[in-house]
Amino acid sequence: MTEVVEMKLVVQKYGGSSVATPERIKNVAMRIKKKVEEGFKVVVVVSAMGKTTDELIKLAKEVSPKPDARELDMLLATGEQVSAALLSMALKDLGVKAKSLNAFQVRIKTTPHHTSARIMDIDDSVIMENLKEHDALVVTGFQGVNERGDLTTLGRGGSDTSAVALAAKLRVPCEIYSDVDGIYTCDPRLIPGAKKLKYITYDEALELTALGAKVLHSRSVEIAKKYRIPVYCASSFVEEEGTMVVERLPEWLEEPVVTGATISHGQIKVSISFLPKEAEYITAIFEEVGKRSLNVDMISLVPSNGKVFLSFTILEDHKDDLDEALRNALKNVEGWKSSYEEGFAKLSIVGVGMRTSPGVAARFFSALKRVGVTPELVTTSEIKISCLVPEKDAEKALKAVVDEFDLAE
Repeated sequence: MTEVVEMKLVVQKYGGSSVATPERIKNVAMRIKKKVEEGFKVVVVVSAMGKTTDELIKLAKEVSPKPDARELDMLLATGEQVSAALLSMALKDLGVKAKSLNAFQVRIKTTPHHTSARIMDIDDSVIMENLKEHDALVVTGFQGVNERGDLTTLGRGGSDTSAVALAAKLRVPCEIYSDVDGIYTCDPRLIPGAKKLKYITYDEALELTALGAKVLHSRSVEIAKKYRIPVYCASSFVEEEGTMVVERLPEWLEEPVVTGATISHGQIKVSISFLPKEAEYITAIFEEVGKRSLNVDMISLVPSNGKVFLSFTILEDHKDDLDEALRNALKNVEGWKSSYEEGFAKLSIVGVGMRTSPGVAARFFSALKRVGVTPELVTTSEIKISCLVPEKDAEKALKAVVDEFDLAE
């Protein structure tokens, strides 16, 4: 790694809503200028403007029903380049020495996979050389370059990952700005009195993102945890204090039993019956599922009369892919059957305090019982409890656990 010269350096990321219009871009430029005036050099990572990525995907599908992945990445990468150039223009008009850079120029190296690449390395020497002459560098998020020199994209939320990866490479803090003023105990749109968290641990943030909470891109939290990068989440529209994502809570802060609760909609309960008891068939199923990158959760395995009954959950839009996976995995097995039950949601609670607090599960299920909700499947970890509930009861169940664990004002 290039030796970092003595300077106050920070990475900031601005999401699509923050740069959705020329006025908002100018607002972001003012925020960056203020940071520069405080003595910082700023590496800024930007998303595409507003709904640009969605519009580009729609445009691609109007031309081709199944767009070629490489060409789709070439198209999608243009969105962030527009944002970066416009923001750099706005900064220069404010007298800030700024320059925009794309993934090729910064040498953000990724795996070969188009539309879902992972960052492998970043050439920080390019950043450090440019910071000698500039106070703000505006870098395109969401994208990289593979070993063949082709542009790749990192998947939904990939700009978060770009920002944290840059912060990790430069060994500096990361600030992520969006239209949300921090991380809440639960979705404030569902629970108006949801509490904003001043601190949350990497582990809690990882669980919440994996469970569907729109907190941060999960890969960005993984990188932050691995390299111990503090991440600050706040709004670009207001000056309210946000949330700090950290390795562990400050000693002076009492550790809550439950930090957050979340609902993930659109779940399907899959049941596969009359499987042979040999482990190779279960392995084959999950190998085929893994090849298709299907999100499988809440796995239950019950042996009975020499056969095995397997249950798990998937998202509704993965049903067709799962059908194909099962047919491939069990092509030499006779008598097995599969069924799908739709209309479920996954209710979860997360908290590092669960490690040392007995009775959390009892309180969780008692809260559901009080409102007449019966869970179908359950999965747990050291800091998480999740269960499958009927979609029609999801909000009622969420409010019950929010009340039980005092997650709202």
